[in-house]
Amino acid sequence: MTSVDKPTADTDIPTGQADKAVTEAALFEAFGGVRGMVETVLPGLLFVTIYTINKNLHVSAIAALGVSLLLVAVRLVRRDTVKHAFSGVFGVAFGVVFAMMTGNAKDFYLPGMLYTLGLALAYIVTTLAGVPLIGLILGPVFKENLSWRTRNPGRKKAYAKASWAWGLILLAKCAILFPLYWWADTTQLGWVLVALKIPPFLLAVYLTWVFLAKAPPPIDVFAEMEAEEEAEKARKAAEARGAAGPGRTEA
Repeated sequence: MTSVDKPTADTDIPTGQADKAVTEAALFEAFGGVRGMVETVLPGLLFVTIYTINKNLHVSAIAALGVSLLLVAVRLVRRDTVKHAFSGVFGVAFGVVFAMMTGNAKDFYLPGMLYTLGLALAYIVTTLAGVPLIGLILGPVFKENLSWRTRNPGRKKAYAKASWAWGLILLAKCAILFPLYWWADTTQLGWVLVALKIPPFLLAVYLTWVFLAKAPPPIDVFAEMEAEEEAEKARKAAEARGAAGPGRTEA
């Protein structure tokens, strides 16, 4: 996979294919890839599996939290990025605390469902406000920061489309899960939630990739700043040589 840092390293790759490869690499990095998906699914899967077998809230909750901590420990030992694993730990921890407080095993899933609903609304509201959330997330990954807002309208439009896709997909997911929270039992809700972890996510990532692959390339603001710094250094060096020149001539 082409590196985000060196999008044009292979001159034999056509520009369009290189841009798509860079977009794919950036999405893979931003959303955690296969490993991130496993870390997202595994705690909930373990919880619902154990609860389906023995109906024991405490054992199920402790097992889910334990595997989340184990995933973080593995990343720390391997010195990998831990942000996805840590987010999983916090999500599971909130679910465990909430379920323990209420004594209702279904409440293990409620914080995550509320987070999904809040995230869906955030995608939609930020898009309506002209600062689509997916652009705020991916801008630093593409080294363009917020340049897309004012300098790259085609890219801003792509980010808006992608944010709408994320928001509507997550809202559709909530429309399935919240009725089940009220009407279904814990195991039914748990298995449906596990089943809905990956497919909506993959659909949203795929649509994001489609929109961005067709958009203008990002403006590398970091490269621009480096170029400005180099130009400033060259200017100062030229001024220094110019100031030193007459003195040497007179000597």
